[in-house]
Amino acid sequence: MAILKDILSQVQVKSIIGNTDLPFNAICIDSRKVALGSAFIAIKGTLVDGHQYIDTAITQGATIIICEVLPSEKRESVTYVLVKDSSIAAGELAAAFYGFPSKEMTVVGVTGTNGKTTVTTLLYQLFTKLGYKCGLISTVQNFIGDVVEIATHTTPDAISIQSLFAKMRDAGCSYVFMEVSSHAIHQNRICCIDFDGAVFTNITHDHLDYHKTFDEYIRVKKQLFDQLPPKAFALTNIDDKRGAVMLQNTSAQQLSYSLRTPANIKGKVLENNLTGLVMEIDGHEAYLRMIGIFNAYNMLAVYGVAKFLNQDSIEVLAALSTLNGAAGRFESVCSPVEKILGIVDYAHTPDALLNVLATIQQLRQNDEQIITVIGCGGDRDKAKRPLMAQVAVDKSSKTILTSDNPRSENPEEILNEMEADLTFAQKRKVLRISDRKEAIKTACTLANPGDIILVAGKGHETYQEIKGVRHHFDDKEILIEAFTILHK
Repeated sequence: MAILKDILSQVQVKSIIGNTDLPFNAICIDSRKVALGSAFIAIKGTLVDGHQYIDTAITQGATIIICEVLPSEKRESVTYVLVKDSSIAAGELAAAFYGFPSKEMTVVGVTGTNGKTTVTTLLYQLFTKLGYKCGLISTVQNFIGDVVEIATHTTPDAISIQSLFAKMRDAGCSYVFMEVSSHAIHQNRICCIDFDGAVFTNITHDHLDYHKTFDEYIRVKKQLFDQLPPKAFALTNIDDKRGAVMLQNTSAQQLSYSLRTPANIKGKVLENNLTGLVMEIDGHEAYLRMIGIFNAYNMLAVYGVAKFLNQDSIEVLAALSTLNGAAGRFESVCSPVEKILGIVDYAHTPDALLNVLATIQQLRQNDEQIITVIGCGGDRDKAKRPLMAQVAVDKSSKTILTSDNPRSENPEEILNEMEADLTFAQKRKVLRISDRKEAIKTACTLANPGDIILVAGKGHETYQEIKGVRHHFDDKEILIEAFTILHK
């Protein structure tokens, strides 16, 4: 329970109509979740304007309305708070309501196109192994200590974030590691988070359906670093050509990691095979269970964060050698008899797919076939669809184009757009099977002993969204089922 006037000092307010001595017991941005005594924040979203639901929220029991535009009719029993930007006010109000929980923990944000989930998950696993109680906010799962909360977005809304932080603080967490998406930055979901550090992994073609231009996408990512306080650190992948850009206006301590150029954290890959990586990190040799050059970068980022949070280098490397990373990131399944290797990976951008396929090519011992099953999500960035198909065909022996999460779109139309730039010769290496389960099963029947099947795009997801309905679907489960059928 909080009193409105005690909280409003933390909010950028334009005007107030009504009683500010009102108590409130919850903050909501979804009118369906409003109950008696709630404060409702009307946010202008990309698809829905919360101002349309002010009356509904009041009917549900809201006694406080925070908005950018006052309704024409006002109720005497309700207090109206006019603000310039409701999305910023949501973060300010929630942080104050929950007692600014991020100030009481060490919070590290990780942003970039690829690697966010792996880096945050590894950081959570590492610091837990080092003896700390930790929180994790990620695409796959949220953890409060060892208690799991299912994640619904890469970065939750501002109120949910502050609520999670409060639970983590109350549970005794010392460190919190969170993915920070470009959508979350742009929509002010990370407003009023006291970051102690931020990591940039890389940036490639993604989310241009939302950000419209690549320059805008970069600018939004950079805001995370621009907003860091002097006490924080900003750690960047200096091998990425935009890595240095992220540091240009930050007040934080500037740090870097690299495999190719001089950096604060320098790494070198000594061995890269199906059993893992052998790396030299900061002058120390380490064996790691993760596979591929992209994971070498992820490991450098994790090591860099740990080092700059004053953890012992040798202890960190010893702990890292025992970790496995995040679900749905280069997860492998092997058929028991034919020894066909199936790999499930979340790669859903051209660059991520290229990295995974390049890694698979490097790991081949002979000329085993690489069979790639790939789709593209509906109602998302259409520009990357032909690029995804091009990468798959160029780097695979055979490619099966299939559905990802078609959402409201016709799956066949998505496949048409993926195929659009393929030549006649390239199309001879391609099958179109819009049913994803059938596509995976077909890949398994086409494979010879020792071949490698990559099922890309969905990774950890355990559903497929079709026409607004989520159906249970797990790429790894389907692979295992198909392999079981193979040797019956």
